[in-house]
Amino acid sequence: MKVIKANPKVIWMLFVLLHPILCQGQSIESWISFPGNKQMFQKMPKLAWKSASSSKQNESVVVDPQSLDQTLDGFGYTLTGGSAHLIQALDAQTKKNLLRELFGNKPQQLNLSVIRISIGASDMDEKVFSYDDLSHEKEDISLKHFSLQEDQKALIPLLKEILQINPKIKLFATPWSPPTWMKDNKDSKGGKLLVAYYDVYARYFVKYIQEMKKLGISIYAISPQNEPLHPGNNPSLSMSAEEQLVFIRDYLGPQFQKNGLATKIICYDHNCDKPEYPIHILNDPQARKYVDGSAFHLYNGDISALAQVRTKHTDKNLYFTEQWTGVKGEFYGDFMWHMKNVVIGSLNQGSKTALEWNLANDQNIGPHSPGGCTECLGALTIHQGVQRNVAYYILAQASQFLPAGSKRIRLNSPSKLSMVAFLRPDKKICILVQNEMKENQRLPIQYQHKTIDLSIPGSSVSTFLF
Repeated sequence: MKVIKANPKVIWMLFVLLHPILCQGQSIESWISFPGNKQMFQKMPKLAWKSASSSKQNESVVVDPQSLDQTLDGFGYTLTGGSAHLIQALDAQTKKNLLRELFGNKPQQLNLSVIRISIGASDMDEKVFSYDDLSHEKEDISLKHFSLQEDQKALIPLLKEILQINPKIKLFATPWSPPTWMKDNKDSKGGKLLVAYYDVYARYFVKYIQEMKKLGISIYAISPQNEPLHPGNNPSLSMSAEEQLVFIRDYLGPQFQKNGLATKIICYDHNCDKPEYPIHILNDPQARKYVDGSAFHLYNGDISALAQVRTKHTDKNLYFTEQWTGVKGEFYGDFMWHMKNVVIGSLNQGSKTALEWNLANDQNIGPHSPGGCTECLGALTIHQGVQRNVAYYILAQASQFLPAGSKRIRLNSPSKLSMVAFLRPDKKICILVQNEMKENQRLPIQYQHKTIDLSIPGSSVSTFLF
């Protein structure tokens, strides 16, 4: 992990702030980031608990490791085709070091545990393609021309290398568009999936999962369509809630069942402004039996939409699967907004994942398709080396301390600070705390029979581990 070092004066200032709670028998580790001046992941002196009698419980954030909620699948990015080609082009040692930095689970490695990939091309591929593009034939009902050839060039070999580092990584896959011969406009951009091809398209998903499995790559979950209410991208597809309901209920779900696939089906995969979309699907008693949960982005709406869906369907999972950072963005503002909404916000609303968008781009914010995103800043810029951008640091603040399998602790917090807490598989507790205010904020915490009274510096994000 790339650590941005702080000015020694800042470390001394923080030591003075925390000195009243430093003592022998230290037991709390902490790291702090000041995104305003890009001083990230500063390891702080260890802190010690005090007796619970020294603090009033009603003023404290009570951490109860018995009050547990969703289990974390983890953090990650979309490994677009463009990202894969850029990383594959690195020299062997640089690539090896980078992949271990991202997907390894040792200290100062990001410990990413989820990767999102596209089924066919996304708009961050250099060209548009599906796995069954036809040159002369009008249709391919039997899918005899199905081929993963384009992904064999970079994406699949890179996934195999990543799986060697973390064999348990979860792969979420979604299409930006079906093959154009299945669409009413015969174009990669926009249009509708023709009802006549619902069955063959369901078999297209099955074949994709089976062919990837033959290569040693298991697809953990799919969604039927990326951003189904945004048909203006290239590639893209318009798919209403009712259309997706019918596709899942009558075609995709039965095909998965018929072929014995364990891959989960996740509906929606779009913005938080339309929670009624996944609710409509989950309200159908036949469709919902095939659906594991709903996925969200946050280009519109409010992160609280996740809880709206969860309230209606408490037995279904929630996933946050995409949010971009723009090339015109500002480091401090982007870091703090994403930390509040994508990381702390989505997890507190019940999400099992917090995923940022594109893993890597070049110095020209490419590759991308004709008409694809020209301002999507990757977590990495690959050009004469590897530059780490704001999306890298957004996830690193959480991912290196929160492994998959951690369980969220429900906090009953009187604090004005944004925070989320987890019980990790190793039984340690991790708390992320964000202070958006300029002034330091007091944060008393009670855990079992111990308390600690923290002073959280202004405009900072802290991670505590005990």
